Amino acid sequence: MPELVYPPIVLASKAVFRILDLRLKVTGAEHVPTTGGAVLAANHVSYLDFIFCGYGAQPSRRLVRFMAKKAIFDHRIAGPLMRGMRHIAVDRAAGAESYEQALTALRAGEVVGVFPEATISRSFTVKALKTGAARLAAAAGVPLIPVSLWGTQRLWTKGRPRTLTRRHVPVSISLGEPMHPSPDESPEVVTAELHTRMSALLDAAQRSYPDQPADEADRWWQPAHLGGSAPTPDEAAELDAHRPENR
Repeated sequence: MPELVYPPIVLASKAVFRILDLRLKVTGAEHVPTTGGAVLAANHVSYLDFIFCGYGAQPSRRLVRFMAKKAIFDHRIAGPLMRGMRHIAVDRAAGAESYEQALTALRAGEVVGVFPEATISRSFTVKALKTGAARLAAAAGVPLIPVSLWGTQRLWTKGRPRTLTRRHVPVSISLGEPMHPSPDESPEVVTAELHTRMSALLDAAQRSYPDQPADEADRWWQPAHLGGSAPTPDEAAELDAHRPENR
């Protein structure tokens, strides 16, 4: 089927990046295969992460089919766009169906994007991961590529107002070396290794990030272990337990 929706949206997104003069830095793009299936497993700090994760696959000329919650597909504006880009709706009450759709896409040579934390991390560290990304890669026989995103939380994240017109924000998109899980490996063991690799990529991006908070009030976008005022992982888990409504 011809791609009628996705390419124009990619072009529009790139135009917005230029207008806002976002300082995009992509490393490891060569790890995304130019043909064949792959799973991109990214950390989740912003509602915009799918845009920037997809941007990381652009040097390989790949369009990423993201797994996203069904509520987005039910939205009167976002829904038709999501379906037009052939993203995959995830209904948590019927997870097997979305898993099979993703597996079919991978076996057809598509790149599938997954946020294995399932929800945005308020602590800006990598939360505990679901095993779905590891299971998909193993079942389809495709590489599992860890991805870290950093800087996107400054544009729009959970519990903060949107600042979508903010200019000159650095955004780091780091893709790590592919993992090659096999069906006989434990998904839990593979997922633990994926967590280690995603955390290492994110830590490197955070420590090399070119901006620092402008003042005390601006420390919110830094993780606590680097001197920021973001919740610690334990505090974030407590917040999520009391306010689970947002992803």
